[in-house]
Amino acid sequence: MNMSPTTGPTPPGPTPPQAERQDTLRAKAQDLEAVFLAEMLAHAGMAEQKGAFSGAEGEAQFASFLRQEQARAIAQGGGIGLAESIFTAMLRADGGLHDPDA
Repeated sequence: MNMSPTTGPTPPGPTPPQAERQDTLRAKAQDLEAVFLAEMLAHAGMAEQKGAFSGAEGEAQFASFLRQEQARAIAQGGGIGLAESIFTAMLRADGGLHDPDA
């Protein structure tokens, strides 16, 4: 019986530098949207609780961590569209996207 080697699926090659750059820009835009959302949640009174177990010494500090993580989850779930606008602006500034209206 002759057993010749079989070829399996080839692993994907390295991503082009431009794709890596776009991934980095998109992640930074999403981070910026999360920071913006955390600030908006803070001004909206998110995580301010009144009750028998609220008002401890470190509550404000830990509430900011909770708001930041909630804002990050919102941004990663699609957010409010701010990250996409920021990403597009960064691509234009980086020279990776040309404005068809210009």
